[in-house]
Amino acid sequence: MFPIHRPRRLRQHPQIRRMVSETVLNLSDLIYPLFAVPGEGFAQEVKSMPGVYQLSVDKIVEEAKEVYDLGIPAIILFGIPETKDMDATGAWHDHGIVQLAATAVKEAVPDLVIIADTCLCEYTSHGHCGYLQVGDLTGRVLNDPTLELLKKTAVSQVQAGADIIAPSGMMDGFVQAIRAGLDEAGHQDIPILSYAAKYASAYYGPFRDAADSAPQFGDRRTYQMDPGNAREALKEIALDVAEGADMLMVKPALAYMDIIYRIKEATNLPLAAYNVSGEYAMVKAAALNGWIDEQRVVLETLTSLKRAGTDLILTYHAKDVARWLGV
Repeated sequence: MFPIHRPRRLRQHPQIRRMVSETVLNLSDLIYPLFAVPGEGFAQEVKSMPGVYQLSVDKIVEEAKEVYDLGIPAIILFGIPETKDMDATGAWHDHGIVQLAATAVKEAVPDLVIIADTCLCEYTSHGHCGYLQVGDLTGRVLNDPTLELLKKTAVSQVQAGADIIAPSGMMDGFVQAIRAGLDEAGHQDIPILSYAAKYASAYYGPFRDAADSAPQFGDRRTYQMDPGNAREALKEIALDVAEGADMLMVKPALAYMDIIYRIKEATNLPLAAYNVSGEYAMVKAAALNGWIDEQRVVLETLTSLKRAGTDLILTYHAKDVARWLGV
């Protein structure tokens, strides 16, 4: 007769627990989001996201240096332009805010990976992710004309210094269009990290404060996914893979771990998850009130995302995590 197995034997010593840990969170898993704004010497904390700031380009460079020194391998850049218009000019202009920030960061910290969020909502006067039919107040974006803007935006971002393009607008065919645009411009080696399963989520509220990107009317449910749909996520993933995506993303993260798991089972591409602003704000609020142990909750949350199948995690907690991991 076999002896009774006692799993607790492997839990009695902290070093043994480390040795047999099935899922380990590493610095190389992390991507830190940054919000670039016009001006100089400007740093304004986002009220709904304690510890997160809108930063002018010079301050973005300072932050990028700190991120790199902490051992975090990548940032993702979002931009808030000085002016907005119907054509999202600030998204694709050579002197757009993300372009200026990417160039400055690449010059100052050449080994830091720069991911450019390739979307139009921060740059349109109506706050939607592309062209709208004139007079349409529902937020129904015109898909194919928007693809042309996204192509221009991606090429401009790469020429400014971006290492990875991350389209997030959930337009049909956006990966194929951007791939074609990059290839035509001679950027065949630039990878695309597609926001392949991006849900119409209530967790984005604080981000819209940070990026000044709330829709002026309607909502984004005509192009972002219904939170109740899982099979549709697999369909979106399959389309993006077929169109040439190099990496995939699920957004939000915490309420969509089942989606992360399903996608990881369905594809062998690297998979990212965006630990979004609402998830961050809830933890921060509870921690500031003394209701939770912030460090333990954050590390448990991000570790659980890895356990579900995530390879990369975009998170506003990244700098704190780097310090907690003992850098």
